[in-house]
Amino acid sequence: MKRIFTVSTFVLVFCFNGFLYSQTDSTRFDKGFQFEASYLGDNVNNVHGGIKRGSAFLGMANLRLLFDTEKAGLWSGSQFFVNAVNTHGATPSAEMLGDMQVASNIEAGNHTYIQELWYKQVVGNVEFTLGLQDLNVEFAVSDNGGLFLNSSFGILPVISANVPAPIFPLTSLGITSKWSINDKTSWLNAIYDGSPSDFDYNPYNLNWQFASGDGILAVTELQRNVEVKNLPGVYKLGLYTHNHLVEKQFNANFPDSLDHSKYGFYMYADQRVFQRGETSIDVFSQFGYSPSALSLNRVFFSFGVNLKGLMTKSDSDILGFAVAHANYNESVGGETSLELTYQRLITKNIFIQPDLQYIINPSGKNSGISNCFAGTLRLGLSF
Repeated sequence: MKRIFTVSTFVLVFCFNGFLYSQTDSTRFDKGFQFEASYLGDNVNNVHGGIKRGSAFLGMANLRLLFDTEKAGLWSGSQFFVNAVNTHGATPSAEMLGDMQVASNIEAGNHTYIQELWYKQVVGNVEFTLGLQDLNVEFAVSDNGGLFLNSSFGILPVISANVPAPIFPLTSLGITSKWSINDKTSWLNAIYDGSPSDFDYNPYNLNWQFASGDGILAVTELQRNVEVKNLPGVYKLGLYTHNHLVEKQFNANFPDSLDHSKYGFYMYADQRVFQRGETSIDVFSQFGYSPSALSLNRVFFSFGVNLKGLMTKSDSDILGFAVAHANYNESVGGETSLELTYQRLITKNIFIQPDLQYIINPSGKNSGISNCFAGTLRLGLSF
């Protein structure tokens, strides 16, 4: 009953927002305001292996507001942004599948909170962003990998499994800079609070605290746009470092309190390899490595291919296949996920996405969890 009420409420909100958009779009645009609403719902079915067989539903709703000062007739180069999120429903990876990479990238439990709240200022060819930010919006993100439901194709576990990074669902305060060196090359840098407060103490993500042992997370990334035989590609190289105070009472392996650091690097590649009319083929790959002895995920790599316009005359459908392998430390072993997915636009505001995943060694080869096969049907709404 609670699930039905939650979903119904957000559907009504989205419908109202869509009506508001159609009636007052030009007025809001002139005043500098832009409203967006979206909803993702996943029906996950584990048909073989894992922890147990079964079905589960989970969903995520987003309400976003952007205020552009220049479009509002105020000063130039500034934006204010807020993203409010509600996640609800089951946690299939934790309850049924047993995988560490997380098969659904909207799995988070039941929370209503602010995910992003920031101010951006552009000065020449440099932009600065200050506030509550999601690292994975700008850093370590693949446009082609974004099609897939498995979380590793978004933020690779060399970051997400090793450090408390400000990513979905829980973000933290930070400052980011992006320098557009030229029309093909950009350099991004960021510093974040090294230990976001957990939902138990920070249920709405508005209770920000800076404890003495939090440390910082620093990330730098170089992005390069290229063309190979007149086909576009994007290549990224990044490095992160994280330090915080390790207390003896929480970790008996350390004789005294000390400063502990983890670091790693990653590479992303997105490249179009074929284009004919609206039909195109894109490939992508991710690689990450963390040499720290205390890192859970030492090595990660993935590759995938997306085919657009397979069954339509436009690019309104995408078929994708990808493989992700996370090599964890010696006590855990490795986990591999194979994903086949197909996304089809029904209207410009609605899409459906059937998805199949086969997970080899969920939570590593020593977990005792058998390989699992899961099917998901995702419904997406946006206004």
